[in-house]
Amino acid sequence: MLKPTRVAARLPAQDLERARAWYRDKLGLEPAEERPGGLRYLVGGCEFVVFQSAGASDGSFTQLAFEVADIKATAAALKARGVRFEEYDLPGLRTEDGIATIEGQYPSKGTGERGGWFRDSEGNLIGVGEVLERSAAGFPVS
Repeated sequence: MLKPTRVAARLPAQDLERARAWYRDKLGLEPAEERPGGLRYLVGGCEFVVFQSAGASDGSFTQLAFEVADIKATAAALKARGVRFEEYDLPGLRTEDGIATIEGQYPSKGTGERGGWFRDSEGNLIGVGEVLERSAAGFPVS
């Protein structure tokens, strides 16, 4: 039986130096550690690795997501750094200025979330989200 002590995401990069520059310049992140062919990032007690790969993600699903306290402020700051948010108009998912309001959430996390998605330099789809909670009266707090 699997008994993990940690879980970490892995993102492929066809050009590791291009990816390093993108994560630094667009997200303001620096690797906490590196080795030949890999960059390890520590964020909020979690980790993810960007690794040199001949393969590429098809970018059709969220591969990594960051939870933030204020998605509108975060999106504005990222856009100012040149990050381009994806726009969607699908049944059940519609963005406005790159941000969607999503109903439903894991019960321990709140009632829904606001989310947005963008691609890194390697085509990986990255998400950013703000959890919505409800007040005692049942109205969104955020």
